[in-house]
Amino acid sequence: MVTVQNYLNLSFTIPALNTFTIKDIENFTGIKAHTIRIWEQRYPLFQARRKETNHRIYDSEDLKTLLRIAYLYHHGVKISRIAALTPAEQNRLSLEIAVEGASAMLQVNELIAATLDYDHQRFERTFYSQVLHLGFEKCILQVVYPYLETIGVLWLTGHVMPAQEHFSTNIIRTKIMTAIDGLQMNYGAGEHFLLFLPEGEFHEIPLLYAQYLLKKQGKLVTSFGPNVPPDDLLPFIRAKQVTHIYTHLLTNPSPQGMDRFAALLGKQYPHIKILLSGPQTKLLKAPVAGNV
Repeated sequence: MVTVQNYLNLSFTIPALNTFTIKDIENFTGIKAHTIRIWEQRYPLFQARRKETNHRIYDSEDLKTLLRIAYLYHHGVKISRIAALTPAEQNRLSLEIAVEGASAMLQVNELIAATLDYDHQRFERTFYSQVLHLGFEKCILQVVYPYLETIGVLWLTGHVMPAQEHFSTNIIRTKIMTAIDGLQMNYGAGEHFLLFLPEGEFHEIPLLYAQYLLKKQGKLVTSFGPNVPPDDLLPFIRAKQVTHIYTHLLTNPSPQGMDRFAALLGKQYPHIKILLSGPQTKLLKAPVAGNV
């Protein structure tokens, strides 16, 4: 399976919805609904509202708070300690964790500064200097991914706007696509990889990097890009000899959840090797088909 380092699973824009269910919160944060309920009872961190049916509902601010809590929790901070911190202290600790985990922090900070100023030239100059210094792949792994993690935390803690995140990620996306285009496709390869992101998944950078790595390794690669229903793969698979399907699951892969999504792919395409990566794969509980 191709290894694609997971960048921060919080680096996304909150959908334009007024409210979220506890299941939505579970999918976004990776924290089980049962655990969220317990935290809500034990700690004064957040308080869900109730529908007339008595089901919990959360707004965008609740989600942002829970994402910040989840980020700290997934980085080993105990919930009791998180609960003892003010929101400002939680923000500072989140930023400290992001800084500690990022290599080449000087270059990461340069990219962040360029993002905050919408300085395209400065962003590109920093990016290209690191490509020359480290090579393209190390630049992505050692600079770009730590940058994406840090910018995700800055968004989460209210220090950047979605527009700034979109500004920078689109530049990165373009650079990876240019690198992909610069590689020769091996049309005679024995393995054919079909890449896609499922419905509701728009974060294409991990998928693009996987495409780059596969193409560099001499594989035949076709990408359908983001927000693709699995059924839409079928006509292409019928027409071409696809050997592998690959997807990267950063946010919510499907309304059915990870287990049903994996089972669906395995059942729909039983003769094709299914490769899943990304933070959401940690939610897999049930055994999956032998080809997944």
